[in-house]
Amino acid sequence: MEAPRQKRPYEKPQGERRGLLLVYTGDGKGKSTAAFGLALRAFGRGLKVRVFQFIKHATARFGEHRAFALLGVPVEGLGDGFTWKSRDLEASARLAREGWARAKEALLSGAYDLVVLDEATYPLRYGWIPLEEFLEALRSRPAHVHVVVTGRGAPEALLDLADTVTEMRKVKHAFDQGVPAQRGIEH
Repeated sequence: MEAPRQKRPYEKPQGERRGLLLVYTGDGKGKSTAAFGLALRAFGRGLKVRVFQFIKHATARFGEHRAFALLGVPVEGLGDGFTWKSRDLEASARLAREGWARAKEALLSGAYDLVVLDEATYPLRYGWIPLEEFLEALRSRPAHVHVVVTGRGAPEALLDLADTVTEMRKVKHAFDQGVPAQRGIEH
């Protein structure tokens, strides 16, 4: 047991307000979910939000797609599904590069207050998107644009550039006990 805090445990920051780069990485569940929660929070505060998913295909209709569609938040699938299901990894790489061009354009346009680059660490790790080009786009974005990047194995250079990094760590997972993914809960 611990007593509730009655004094603020920190000094109020005095720095500038600006677009932040947040990275959610690690082997635990919840990276995309955290990004979508942030997108929902931003949208609820009147910010313009755009979501790009680098692994999901363009016609995906998962729960987040359905919810964001009801809100009018654009979500674009840029991939062709899990790489282990791909029939043509060169085509997967091409989709990632073409999708990155669209995501980069949205990021640099300044038209959005929050851009979510969900599962972007994978095409970076596979060499499908040049890391330095990705980092340069993040550095060059308009000052007000917040960005969230998700995925396992985020490159060290991305972590160094980020303002906030959260690593999701698996403690226990139902899948390891033979429980399959459950629609609307996890996939």
